[in-house]
Amino acid sequence: MKIELDDLSRPAVHALLNEHLRSMHELSPPESVHALGLDKLRRPEITFWSAWDGEVLLGCAALKELDPRHGEVKSMRTPVARRRTGAGRALLIHVIETARARGYERLSLETGPLAGFEAAHRLYESAGFTRSGPFGDYRDDPFSVYMTLPLLASR
Repeated sequence: MKIELDDLSRPAVHALLNEHLRSMHELSPPESVHALGLDKLRRPEITFWSAWDGEVLLGCAALKELDPRHGEVKSMRTPVARRRTGAGRALLIHVIETARARGYERLSLETGPLAGFEAAHRLYESAGFTRSGPFGDYRDDPFSVYMTLPLLASR
């Protein structure tokens, strides 16, 4: 598996992000969908990676800088056919290591609360994330679960 910085130009990445957006809209009302489309993922405060096995896309993840000490995990997605291959965990570890290298004190994320998100909850919890309240521009929302990982203690 090779994780690489991605410029969001490849059709396979577009397809995976479209799958992600469709899934989020199926599971949550529109006002509670916080997944980002291509244009928002291209903003300068966001770094985007994809994971590949040769020409096969295994997943993607992004890191958004909220401020110089706080980052947010965004766009974590593995294609349905490639789940349980370790790509999600590898991408999450890559995002965490990058956040630490940038000197972030905390890494946060927003995900859904429903059964469709249980595997994501387990992945994040296994990496040390714990449930928290809203952060950044988020507000209390019954369709959101907020999690955070302090980074300074593990340096």
